[in-house]
Amino acid sequence: MSRKLVDRGASILLWTSAALLVLGLLSILAYLMTNGAESMSWEFITKPPRDNMTKGGISTPIIGTLQLVIVSMVFAIPVGVVTGIFFAEYATEGPFTTALRLCVRCLAGVPSVVYGLFGLSLFVVFLNFGSSLLSAGLTLACLSLPLIVTASETALLAVPQDFRLASYALGANKWQTVRKVVLPAALPTILTGAILSVGRVAGETAPIIFTGAAFFTPKVATSLFDEVMALPYHIMVLATAGTHIEQTRPIQYGTVLVLILLVMGVSSLGIILRARLRRNRR
Repeated sequence: MSRKLVDRGASILLWTSAALLVLGLLSILAYLMTNGAESMSWEFITKPPRDNMTKGGISTPIIGTLQLVIVSMVFAIPVGVVTGIFFAEYATEGPFTTALRLCVRCLAGVPSVVYGLFGLSLFVVFLNFGSSLLSAGLTLACLSLPLIVTASETALLAVPQDFRLASYALGANKWQTVRKVVLPAALPTILTGAILSVGRVAGETAPIIFTGAAFFTPKVATSLFDEVMALPYHIMVLATAGTHIEQTRPIQYGTVLVLILLVMGVSSLGIILRARLRRNRR
């Protein structure tokens, strides 16, 4: 009887926590929709800012944010997955491997502004990339690496050992086993880590302030060495550094709403892709 009561109590607690989380998210969305609804229009999505960013739309920051996400993930996903493969399949347990894992875990807790200063020192100054899309994208890639590495290693370790033994029994070597058996089985979970990284990268402000975000530029970046506007920095500019803060208040809420919907949309696409990969694996 006591076990049933504990089980029921735990279930109620978990469902209540989930309901409160969903309620909080819906409350935030409702608040943003209420305050930013007057700004939402096709022109707002497709036109660049104008008149000291008090009119027009946010197409340039939207495209800039997508460019930053793409550049960062192009670098972060391959490096993160390869590092996860090393930890899970090739590294031997010892002080060196333990120290490397500890460094990766510690990097996950480093404040984003520290990554911004690191990117400023390495990419902007030392490598002479300047304040650019490339510098900002590489900085965001460094920011997202710990999550991707951890997710990849965890996913690979979760693949049953029987999969590897069956592959070895058929004559495959270690790399063939990792590439054709283990990695495809772990791919849905690895994709989950990448999705979470995209959400964090799209919403970061501090790293890109130092490395590539422009206060205002009317044109979309056409080169890796151009500066870009980004939605998080654009929101901060409108709320704190603009000359017509009260006048742009609806634009601020509309921009925040677009950013949240953009992150949710990208995450939804990733979830759909992950579900398809799982179905195909079965």
